[in-house]
Amino acid sequence: MSTAEQGPTAAPPARGAAYTAVARALQRVTSTSFGPYQSAVIRIGFAGTWLVFLLRELPHRGELYGPGAPWSWDLARQLIAGNSAFSALMWSDSRVWFETVYAVAVLSSLLLMLGWRTRTLSVVFMVGVLSLQNRSVFLGDGGDNVIHIMAVYLVFTRCGQVWSLDARRAARAARDGGPGARPQDRTGPVLWAVLGAVLAVGAATSPGHVQLWTRVLLWGAWAVQGLWWAANRYAPGSHERTLLDVFAHLLHNAALVVIAVEVCLIYSTAGWYKIQGTRWEDGTALFYPLKLDYFTPWPWLSGLLAASSLFVLVFTYGTVMVQIAFPFTLFNRRVKNVLLVGMMLEHAGIAVLLGLPFFSLAMITADAVFLPTGFLLWLGARAAAGRARLRGRRGGGLPGQRREAGDQTRTLVG
Repeated sequence: MSTAEQGPTAAPPARGAAYTAVARALQRVTSTSFGPYQSAVIRIGFAGTWLVFLLRELPHRGELYGPGAPWSWDLARQLIAGNSAFSALMWSDSRVWFETVYAVAVLSSLLLMLGWRTRTLSVVFMVGVLSLQNRSVFLGDGGDNVIHIMAVYLVFTRCGQVWSLDARRAARAARDGGPGARPQDRTGPVLWAVLGAVLAVGAATSPGHVQLWTRVLLWGAWAVQGLWWAANRYAPGSHERTLLDVFAHLLHNAALVVIAVEVCLIYSTAGWYKIQGTRWEDGTALFYPLKLDYFTPWPWLSGLLAASSLFVLVFTYGTVMVQIAFPFTLFNRRVKNVLLVGMMLEHAGIAVLLGLPFFSLAMITADAVFLPTGFLLWLGARAAAGRARLRGRRGGGLPGQRREAGDQTRTLVG
């Protein structure tokens, strides 16, 4: 039989194998939320960073974002009228409203970090971040920009699957009521009604130039919360409930991919811009911030490092090479993990040497999307063991720490 005669009979099996591979990939993406531990670390990291920042600036909150700010409420309103940014602080210029928004921002950060009602609190957390940062846009730095962006992405993730009060509540319900049991939810409807009333008041009092995507996101999230509760309450095993799970998995996985791409873009663009600067080309760029009083919390340490030409040269060139190379190492896990450790250590050095702790915390948290799942499981086990020792007893794993034997540890990002 000739080769030409064999071709038509060989093609269908090849196409069938390709279709099967695609079907399996789609089945995995729509039936599983990847990276539960990575998304939990991102939730804890960003909420904790923002919480610590708000608490540190608590005595100065009025001068930063409130009625006493040099960037007055009228100036902020004029700027927002031009860029259509969202800020709940623009609903009123009263001191009471500012204190309310600030208190809600602090409380939502704490509750999101603990993992309480993460679907709802992620939206409230986003509103708090956008409201304060858009109120005084000239106060932020690179870390604030990262928190600003990631707060929006967190809304689409299922970041409370593990290491959260939500996971503990679901595990307790399954233990008391059997597999598949869901806890009775009395708090959810009350929280949903209160937030709906706040949204209605905001829609009635906020300027009409707020961007459409912001309105759709806020009202859409509110409507989905109600739909999710109704499906859990009245049709827990129905096709409609399964369809909601499919959409939740898709949104979560897509959001994790977007977060990973965002981190790669941050590093690649930063690296490519650096190589266009003469100070980065000649290897002296690190010397200058070490000599600025504003960026020297430890003058003796900064002076000691700046005096070493070898240190300045190695870390200047090393920073550029790591930032440019990192996106290309994602397909080699060992190399990626080595560079990941290097970047995290670099940000820790920036926090200490240059006095930028919140920027460093934000970037380290963003980098965590690439951490291996095995390492996070090990870290969680060590944290659980430490907590058990503090309580004087053994056991007591973190919520959601124990996984089924067949659970996948390889993820889209880990």
